Amino acid sequence: MNRWKLCLTIAAGILLGVHSKEFLNADERPNIVIILVDDMGFSDVGCYGSEISTPNLDRLAENGLRFTQFYNTGRCCPTRAALLTGLYSHQAGIGHMNQDKGDKRPGYRGHLLKRCVTIGEVLRPAGYLTAVTGKWHVGASDHSWWPLQRGFDRFYGVPQGGGFYFAPTKGRDLVAGNDIQFSFGDKMPEGFYTTDAFAEQGNEFVKEAVKQEKPFFWYLAFNAPHWPLQADQKDIEKYKGKYLEGWEATRKARHQKQIELGLIDEAWDLTPQDPEGVKWSQLDQSSQEKQDLGMACYAAVMERMDHAVGKVVASLEEQGVLDNTLILFLSDNGGCAEGGDLVKNSGTPEAAWGSADSFIRYGKAWSNVSNTPFRKHKHWNHEGGIASPLIAHWPKGIPQHREGTFCRQPAHVIDLMATCADLGQAKYPKNFYGNEIVPLAGKSLKPLLSGREQRIHEVIFWEHEGNRAVRKGDWKLVANGPKGKWELYDMQNDRTEMHNLAGEKPAKVKELISDWEEWAKESYVLPWIWKPGYMKARAEHVSQ
Repeated sequence: MNRWKLCLTIAAGILLGVHSKEFLNADERPNIVIILVDDMGFSDVGCYGSEISTPNLDRLAENGLRFTQFYNTGRCCPTRAALLTGLYSHQAGIGHMNQDKGDKRPGYRGHLLKRCVTIGEVLRPAGYLTAVTGKWHVGASDHSWWPLQRGFDRFYGVPQGGGFYFAPTKGRDLVAGNDIQFSFGDKMPEGFYTTDAFAEQGNEFVKEAVKQEKPFFWYLAFNAPHWPLQADQKDIEKYKGKYLEGWEATRKARHQKQIELGLIDEAWDLTPQDPEGVKWSQLDQSSQEKQDLGMACYAAVMERMDHAVGKVVASLEEQGVLDNTLILFLSDNGGCAEGGDLVKNSGTPEAAWGSADSFIRYGKAWSNVSNTPFRKHKHWNHEGGIASPLIAHWPKGIPQHREGTFCRQPAHVIDLMATCADLGQAKYPKNFYGNEIVPLAGKSLKPLLSGREQRIHEVIFWEHEGNRAVRKGDWKLVANGPKGKWELYDMQNDRTEMHNLAGEKPAKVKELISDWEEWAKESYVLPWIWKPGYMKARAEHVSQ
């Protein structure tokens, strides 16, 4: 009988021809869970230097890989577009945010265009159950832009973006599939909290896939820890008083921990606190207590998110699929400096801080802590805006000797689509429903996940709101705003971007400007804020 079954298997393989390998190995393809958080800095997770309690993420890192040079785009919508499509965000149609800047600006239409495909549209034909929970934010005003119309079998989340934890705010709807469940003013179920709901509903989608014996792809897009910072009072109380030493001391402690972990090079200078910002010692006691409370709210939102990650991992383990599930955890941009230097609460004055009626932003000073040891924040293309943690956990795929170690090769959020297609044995199409598809910009992370230290990118590019950068090998060219001068940094010896070498190496500057301009022209970065003839002027506008 066994011999007869073997003969049938061999015969089936012959009949399937070139598809036989994919058919026989289909059950070995990994499940994939991508967890994206919102407005979290490079140092905000315990295993990247933080004092915030994140035991579940730390455990994933201990049994997986931590990337030290992983990049996002510096802003929420562009990062989500790049993640979902494997293209630079302008190529996908979201070079800025959700506003449509017209057909003369094809890189800035504000939603995913038909010239791109999503991970869902690539993996679903390969047999995956595909699901999204959480913040979509890559096109909402037309239902044809929603997840179920872009390759996903299941959706539970907010098409318009984040902006709330306990109940929807104006302009935000909680949607299941294509149907609105809750809108602004609706009474929410007792105990509802977005972070928990996005994780719990996704767990149900996973159970559905396991029951159907299908591999699954789940994109879990938390809105945490984006403002308004809202959390349970008991979680906030745990952190009250922990930040009374101030942002300078907290930042130095994180920096020292990063060195001890082996995450960063001790030789890199720690960037200074914003020289124009307020020093902690300049605040009176009452003001210090408010700043401490604001950061306590941020830490509480972070810890609640980590707890939800723990629930996801526990559910995967209960379903018996954890070992062959690739979990990738990252942030959409660096810490957010929006709102001014200090913590601000623009909600109901008498409401408890962190409650549903409060509206807290933690400000530039604490964002500077989140982005330790780097310069700048969300929006910018200096490392503080674009450097992200990336934790990869995959017991079956990451070699045991690499568990708990670092991958130090540069990689980018555009690489996640290529990785999913590679591991899922799925075809990235040249045409999709009659539309010509832009070729992949990203590279598969499979070699890095397999334990090899090899460079997968020759060059990586950025642009957002005129902030722009290019990284080629260990050289990075970066500028602030469309009129800013180019700065040149040696990432091997000065990743904190403290020593501008543009004046010393004009030939390298011109080479990288040429690379960036060529990419900008080909990738729909132009025109928008870029004026006619402006790029030529930029080539001459170099620090001497």
